[in-house]
Amino acid sequence: MTENELKTLLKTVTPPNKAARAAAHAHWAALAKPLGGLGRLETMVEDAAALMGTETPNLANRAVLVLCADNGVVAQGVSQTDASVTRAVLENLAARRTSVCRMAAAAHCAVVPVDMGIAGTPVAGVINCRVALGTADFTQGPAMSRAQAVQSIACGIELVQAQKRQGVQMLATGEMGIGNTTTSSAVASVLLGRPVQEMAGRGAGLSDEGLRRKIDAIRRGIVVNRPDAADPLGVLAALGGFDIAGLCGVFLGGALENVPILMDGFISGVAALCAVRLCPAAAKAVFASHVSSEPAARLVLEELDKKPLITANLHLGEGTGAVASLPLWDMALAVYNGCYSFAEGGITPYTPQC
Repeated sequence: MTENELKTLLKTVTPPNKAARAAAHAHWAALAKPLGGLGRLETMVEDAAALMGTETPNLANRAVLVLCADNGVVAQGVSQTDASVTRAVLENLAARRTSVCRMAAAAHCAVVPVDMGIAGTPVAGVINCRVALGTADFTQGPAMSRAQAVQSIACGIELVQAQKRQGVQMLATGEMGIGNTTTSSAVASVLLGRPVQEMAGRGAGLSDEGLRRKIDAIRRGIVVNRPDAADPLGVLAALGGFDIAGLCGVFLGGALENVPILMDGFISGVAALCAVRLCPAAAKAVFASHVSSEPAARLVLEELDKKPLITANLHLGEGTGAVASLPLWDMALAVYNGCYSFAEGGITPYTPQC
């Protein structure tokens, strides 16, 4: 896919279905409970109905896409560990032994590990979407070319299309890549126009000195590459990672295919921000799960105008926060599909008092 082909494709994203949203809202209002009593659990079902074009969204079949990639900026000492940990975690994802795998099993969710570009040879049992063996060090020049950014986005779109063909109705987003809180902080700093020190956190547990190196590396990367916030694809190519670009494609794929995409934490939030900057209509497919303890996570959510379901200081990654929200979806839909109505209970319906 070329950049122009991507732009043309994104013009086909349709707006949410207002009739389906209104029907879902009316259905909630008919149930025997206080109006709006389940708060965001109600509005998220209405948003899903509008996205999917049906009053009765079925979200029983779901999967978490865990996109993995290595980042050249790790050479600047921005992380506790080296790139070998990306491979180790990917191998354990393939063996279904990581944190998100155990949580997904409890939430009746499939785990789909994807190699977007890690160092070394491919890992067995993983979808191969390799763009390159990791990105370049963005303190020395662009992390990737624009063509590689488009390739990564196209892979994300194709992942959604493939999952939909297999009957998956909802996708959670996850990632793994040593150094990817650095790349996401860099992208967010430019797109939000905020100082680097506001956007960069300790990631997996950096020391004070490690955090200083991280902030310095991001600043140097911005100076070297001079990214333009009005060109989100260029920002992604200059400072991002293959995992972030792939996740950007997943959100865009959700908008194209009308599949709800659950945003995880800060990193997938930055990917969602890239998607919405590329295609504002793609916001309809973005569903927030939690607010990460990373410093800039709340700023990204506010920019996207998305409200988190969970506030629990999560910052593990892998899609754990997105998967943790799935039981809330199940409970919301259990009430939506199974609660008795005012009419069935012989109760006078509530009416709005304000």
